Amino acid sequence: MQTELKNKNIVLQLSFELAIDVIQYCALLDELKKWSLSNQMMRAALSIGANIKEAQNAESKNDFIHKMKIAAKEADELEYYFEICNAVTGLPTINDLLLKTQTVCKILNKIIGTSKANQITS
Repeated sequence: MQTELKNKNIVLQLSFELAIDVIQYCALLDELKKWSLSNQMMRAALSIGANIKEAQNAESKNDFIHKMKIAAKEADELEYYFEICNAVTGLPTINDLLLKTQTVCKILNKIIGTSKANQITS
């Protein structure tokens, strides 16, 4: 599956890799009995890629933009959880995951902005 994604777009690939990393981090949280936080992070991380993947088959430009906005909101939510994890004593720091999430956010926001601009000029 990962090889298949490499032939696709960069944001889909990065969101897939981020989801894998989050699953591994959440396993550490589960060992620390931080199930609620782990569950929230897992949902947000998996939703990012799922919405990006869904956007690839959008029925219209508006549908594409809507699905990418949902992915961006989930990425913002995940970024928030990572910031909390970095601030809480006793949890493993995750600066690398935070940076990956911020990268995905930037790409998604650029895609959304470009899509909206193209929609106006069309």
